[in-house]
Amino acid sequence: MTTLLHTADGAADDELAEALRGCARGERAGLHRLYERLAPKMTGVALRMLRRRDLADEVVHDTFLRIWEKAGSFDAARGKPSSWVFAILRNTALNVLRGEKRTELVDSFEAIEPATEEADAETLVLALSESSALRRCLDRLEPQRRRAILLAYMRGLTHGELAGRLGVPLGTAKAWIRRSLLTLRECMT
Repeated sequence: MTTLLHTADGAADDELAEALRGCARGERAGLHRLYERLAPKMTGVALRMLRRRDLADEVVHDTFLRIWEKAGSFDAARGKPSSWVFAILRNTALNVLRGEKRTELVDSFEAIEPATEEADAETLVLALSESSALRRCLDRLEPQRRRAILLAYMRGLTHGELAGRLGVPLGTAKAWIRRSLLTLRECMT
């Protein structure tokens, strides 16, 4: 069974790699194949990241433009074609998030605007009003976990970037984020 799945994944990767090579040669059919195969999943990922359909659609469109322009730089020896495509999507979505002045994720959340790019996690918490439910919930987290959550969601740091910045193993950073989100969700409801 595993061999069958691996073979199917390998064929899909070969198909995507060939479509990328077609894009690099300027063949629109290659881009069309990529779009048919990946656009629905890309839209879902972008929607989860941005929480707005209009922004998600825009990011997917911009990602396909970048794929068309950069297809020649794809190197199958360095990774899977789908990983390359989704890395472009992720970076494009993060750029949109960083460029947004305010993103309302949930009505009860306050927008947090750091005073400077160098603002630390505690400054971000202090930017919330004393009566804010989010602030009360964040105050319940251990300082390291609160810092991890704020850096991940306010600065867009990946788990790997968090681990490096906080000086902890990658698994620890992931666990802090997962457990802290569960704690925040429970506290906010």
